[in-house]
Amino acid sequence: MASGARTMMWLTWAMLALLSGGLLKACEQPPQSMISGSVATVKISGQTYKLEIAATDAVRLKGLGQRTSIPEDGGMIFVFPPSQVRVQEFLMRDCPINIDIIYLDGAGRVLSFHEMKAELPRDPAKSEGTIGEIGNAAYEGRLKRYSSRYPATFVIELKEGSIKKLGVKDGDLIELDAPGLKSMAR
Repeated sequence: MASGARTMMWLTWAMLALLSGGLLKACEQPPQSMISGSVATVKISGQTYKLEIAATDAVRLKGLGQRTSIPEDGGMIFVFPPSQVRVQEFLMRDCPINIDIIYLDGAGRVLSFHEMKAELPRDPAKSEGTIGEIGNAAYEGRLKRYSSRYPATFVIELKEGSIKKLGVKDGDLIELDAPGLKSMAR
């Protein structure tokens, strides 16, 4: 076989291999969405969680406040629009239970995490307002702030003890649908 014919045969085989690989990929099922309505499926250290999505100011402000329990595989994921991606500070407003919090960058990498402790409830006798009232300076002024240290796009709140159980570390990658969640942020 002549050198030119051999080269042509190899090029034909190479093209067929490339085309068949492309065709096989085109026939594969797209990845299943990790978002269903107002719930996002997130994987942390191999553990699957179904997290309520907080993608608007009103829902982000209330968060898990007034909840008395969080399911083992539940919690909340806060999503911030680009204009609000900055160093975040969360506090335990009207929250009677301890919560673990994980701050993430736009790709889902862990920036920082904290074990947030429940605060004493509002004291109306000290003009701290009533439960559900937001913006009372006397009440909010005494609450501890938990910082992301770096600009955060996502924040995850989980049941107390989850961070230790999962072995979460700075720099870990949390598996989530970042583009889908970002598109929901308002």
